[in-house]
Amino acid sequence: MNHFAMYGKLTARPGQRDALADILLEAADLLKSNNDCYLYIVNVSDDDPNAVYVTELWKDADAHAASLKNEEVLASIQRGRPLIIGAEPIKLRAIGGKGL
Repeated sequence: MNHFAMYGKLTARPGQRDALADILLEAADLLKSNNDCYLYIVNVSDDDPNAVYVTELWKDADAHAASLKNEEVLASIQRGRPLIIGAEPIKLRAIGGKGL
């Protein structure tokens, strides 16, 4: 099993966290029909008013890369990009656990 997992922390411009989270939730809706995306969860932090965290699990890294070529996903990325002042992606290879 070589599933691709990614955790990402996005730091929004002050006051823009909810707008960014809304765009990411729209992206999650776009991924509902993508059978290679097993998990896409948008989280916010009670301790950081500007942080949005995304938890992703994919069939493999290629499936994740292919999703970024989807026109609707690209449009979401373009809408969200001006709201972001920092990004910390952590790319991982999921090897097992509950839910896999």
